Amino acid sequence: MKKILSIIALSLIAIASNAQPPDVPAEKGAKFGAEVTADDALTVEKAIAKVQQNEGKKTEVKIIGEVVEVCQMKGCWITIKNGTEEITVKMKGHNWFVPSALAGKTVVLQGVAELKTTSVDDLKHKAEDAGKSKEEVDAIKESKKEIVVNAVGILVV
Repeated sequence: MKKILSIIALSLIAIASNAQPPDVPAEKGAKFGAEVTADDALTVEKAIAKVQQNEGKKTEVKIIGEVVEVCQMKGCWITIKNGTEEITVKMKGHNWFVPSALAGKTVVLQGVAELKTTSVDDLKHKAEDAGKSKEEVDAIKESKKEIVVNAVGILVV
């Protein structure tokens, strides 16, 4: 019994240590997570205004924007941008992931957004996951108030 538990534990450690984004195409029409359509998607700016208007409340959103950053470790988060505004998007429950190839693509995502304060530790962790240099990571000294979406699905458009 101990051998079986040891083998299972070692297998899980091996899987976790080799985690990386899925190696799949991110072409127009590709879907990740739950089914999402492009109908009635808000720009990043309009989504930000909607969430700020509902400050303190979780807000259902459907957003269209360009992916400017993808977690290089597992594909568990992205940053989308439209104009000068950015939103951090996490994959709900870490139950699904997106490929690194999503960077530079326009996507529609659906999920629940809220205005949050991200800690220095979390910002540094995100910078490391994004492949930032040690100097860039060390330069992060303050927490950041930002909109974070817990996405249920993403569609490449």
